[in-house]
Amino acid sequence: MATAYHNLSDYDFNSVPDASQMRFGIVVSEWNHNITGALLDGAVRTLKKHGAKDENILVYPVPGSFELTFGSAQLIKSGKVDAVIALGCVVRGDTPHFDYVCAGATQGITELNATTDTPVIYGLITTNNMQQAEDRAGGKLGNKGDECAVTAIKMIDFVCKLKK
Repeated sequence: MATAYHNLSDYDFNSVPDASQMRFGIVVSEWNHNITGALLDGAVRTLKKHGAKDENILVYPVPGSFELTFGSAQLIKSGKVDAVIALGCVVRGDTPHFDYVCAGATQGITELNATTDTPVIYGLITTNNMQQAEDRAGGKLGNKGDECAVTAIKMIDFVCKLKK
């Protein structure tokens, strides 16, 4: 669904399971920190709103969005988390670098979801300009971090239901 038609922070609170026994890892890109910091704040705030404990929210920065895959893979290997939220922001520039970073990060996160038993939530904002990123990091279109937190909770619940 296009974000222009849906606020990223709007959801039915009661449709989200209790997160008090869930463990979360958040890998966040340092690049475009003004955006990724806001995404991180939104994700942590939303996890806590649904009962996640501070000690069960592990946050690890990585230099850029391309490194989100490696950081997520290492968190999964650690066995310390039930889901990983990968947060990053890539803004289109004048070179094809944007395309390579976006494709690489997307492919890497997809591969982790297909080959591991730990959900990795795609929180990579890819925009044409900084204003579009700001709109999706707590601006007029909500906060992608909120959406990612809700998705992580629901995916952990999904995995738990399958194991029963």
